[in-house]
Amino acid sequence: MNHSAPPAYTVADFDFELPPELIAQHPAAERSASRLLDGSGTAPVDRVFRELPGLLRAGDLLVFNNTRVIKARLYGVKATGGNVEALVERVLPGTQEVWMHLRASKSPKPGSRVRFADAFDAEVLGRCGPDNGLFHLRFAGDPFALLEQHGHVPLPPYIAHADDADDVRRYQTVFAAEPGAVAAPTAALHFDEAVLAALAERGVGTAEVTLHVGAGTFQPVRVESIADHKMHSEWCQVPPETAARIAATKAAGGRVLAVGTTTMRTLESAAVAARRAGLAELLQTGPRETDIFITPGFEFQVADLLLTNFHLPRSTLMMLVSAFAGYERVMALYRHAIGARYRFFSYGDAMLLARSAG
Repeated sequence: MNHSAPPAYTVADFDFELPPELIAQHPAAERSASRLLDGSGTAPVDRVFRELPGLLRAGDLLVFNNTRVIKARLYGVKATGGNVEALVERVLPGTQEVWMHLRASKSPKPGSRVRFADAFDAEVLGRCGPDNGLFHLRFAGDPFALLEQHGHVPLPPYIAHADDADDVRRYQTVFAAEPGAVAAPTAALHFDEAVLAALAERGVGTAEVTLHVGAGTFQPVRVESIADHKMHSEWCQVPPETAARIAATKAAGGRVLAVGTTTMRTLESAAVAARRAGLAELLQTGPRETDIFITPGFEFQVADLLLTNFHLPRSTLMMLVSAFAGYERVMALYRHAIGARYRFFSYGDAMLLARSAG
């Protein structure tokens, strides 16, 4: 579902110059030692992430994405001898089948086989996905187990080093539970047990949703008119208990903080689905696919606050945060962050935003 931006905005409006050295190649030494740009008030305040609990109130609710990153990157060889590099996009539930991005000198044909990691075979079933851009394969065993044993951490394209043991640990949240993501919900990477304990002590609640982040999160917007962009689809779900916690929080005057844009997309798409279905409840619960595209002009129903990392220029996520906090405000905060040498993207620093009144 595309919520088109007002015509005044083009993709170029979400561009900015980012010094390459500000793209974080490794995480901070400690999760909660990352910097936090507090943009929730009238003026930006430079903080450290572990200060977050002090910015919240008893009765507020943090909603996390509990997805778990799988080792989705594989290297293999076709039966003809050609090399293959693959990235699993999703594991089809209850099967040995996957959808994957696959790079080879010549695309493998249906019925052919690929040997991955010199350890297991996969049969090519055909093309699939949006515009037939993915490959449908059947693994010779449980995909999750094979990926865990033979796959590599699917680090984003702007991280230059090969994955190592530190990435296995740090490109994963401390509360990751549901396997299926090929990219981390990065705003949640800053939380450690000490911060979670401080939140609980302050009377701040927590709840969980699941959205299995796809590789499409890194796809550039290749059109100038935002309305022409087609979003990738991702699997998500809002549990009934999370919907109940959100309803109770709002009824009591508490604020809902979406931890990351993936949580935001899950919550707001569930609210859109509930309205379309004519439900009395704020959120439609249960598993579903979402291709929600949030741009300036979108009417937010759920989140009052957003915790997010700093995003790529011209990206759909820049459009989302601008829709939430206001275009001029977000661009000013990004100028502040660049001037203050904040670290950008997946392993970078975080920012706290409040929903714009207008």
